Amino acid sequence: MSSPADLVAPAAAAERPTVADGTVTPTKRVLLAAPRGYCAGVDRAVVAVEKALERYGAPVYVRKQIVHNVHVVKRLEEQGAVFVDEVDAVPQGAHVVFSAHGVSPAVVAAAADRGLRAIDATCPLVTKVHREAVRFARDDYEILLIGHRGHEEVEGTSGEAPERITLVGSPDEADTVEVRDPEKLVWLSQTTLSVDETMETVRRLRTRFPHLADPPSDDICYATQNRQVAIKKVAKQSDVVIVVGSANSSNSVRLVEVALEHGARSAYRVDDAGELDPAWLDGATTVGVTSGASVPERLVTALLGRLAEAGYGTVDEVRTAEEDLVFSLPRELRRDASGARDPRALGGRV
Repeated sequence: MSSPADLVAPAAAAERPTVADGTVTPTKRVLLAAPRGYCAGVDRAVVAVEKALERYGAPVYVRKQIVHNVHVVKRLEEQGAVFVDEVDAVPQGAHVVFSAHGVSPAVVAAAADRGLRAIDATCPLVTKVHREAVRFARDDYEILLIGHRGHEEVEGTSGEAPERITLVGSPDEADTVEVRDPEKLVWLSQTTLSVDETMETVRRLRTRFPHLADPPSDDICYATQNRQVAIKKVAKQSDVVIVVGSANSSNSVRLVEVALEHGARSAYRVDDAGELDPAWLDGATTVGVTSGASVPERLVTALLGRLAEAGYGTVDEVRTAEEDLVFSLPRELRRDASGARDPRALGGRV
C-alpha cells in the first residue's frame, strides 16, 4: 500500500473527464487534513509500552486502554501487553503502565500498596491540568471542570481534588450548575474537547459567574485544536467527511461533530477502511479525511486506498499547522535506560 504522501496529487494536475455533449464531469477527490493522527502524548504512551515490553519482557500490564484506539490496543496485546480495568487485577510486584489519560492519586496509591512497578505514561499536557487542579484547590478555589462524565481523563483530574471539583458536562449544564462561592471560581477542561463547545460553556458560565477565573493557559491540547482547525477548513469544501478513530476516542468523535458544524453534508467515524459504507459516497465529489490523535497513519493509508478504488484517486493535503513536539519517555523508563544507546530510549519515535 502506498503512503498518503505517495497518493497526494495536485488538484490542478487532475484530468477533468468530459462526456459526448462536452459537459465537464467533476473530478472526484479527497481532501486530506493535516495535522492528523498521532500526537506527541499518544506516541509517547505507545512507545512506553513497547519499551517496557522490550526491557522487562511480557507480560507488562496496562491500566485501561493505553490510548483510545482498538487497533493500537490489539497490536500491543499481540506483543505481550495485558490490559486491565484496575490495578487490583495486576499480580503483585508486576510492571503496570498508567495510560495516557492519567490516573487519580488513589490509583497511584493502590498500585503502590500492591508493590507494583508503575510506569506513568500520562500525557504531560494532562499532567499539567492535574497540577492546575492541585494548585487551585490549595488556593481555596472551587474548580468547574468542563469534560465528559466517565472519561478516564476526567476521572483522573477529578481525583486530584474531589472535594473542590464540580463537573460541567455541556453548555446547558453551565446554566444550572450550583457553586459554593461565585467569587472564587476557576474553570479547567478535559484536553480533548471541542474548542468551540468549550468556549460556549465558558461564556455561559461567565454570564452567571462574572468573577470566573481562567486557567493560566489553554487546557485543550495543541493536537486537539490543530486537528479541529484542519477539519474545519476541509469540511467547508467537502460533501462527506470520514474520520478514522475509535468510538471511545473523545477527540475523534469531536472531529465528526466539528465537520458537521462547519459545512460537511455528512460525516462519519470509522475504526478502519473496512467500515467504510459505499452508500456514504453517493453523489459526493469531494471526500474529506482526517484521523484522531490516537490513530496510526497506516489506517489512514488503507482508507485512502479504499477511496481510490471507489474513484477518489486525487488526494490533496490541506495543512493548517506543523507539529514537531516530542515528549521524553516516562522517567521510570529513562532511569532504567540511562546507559542505552538506542535513540528511542530517551524519547519518542525518531
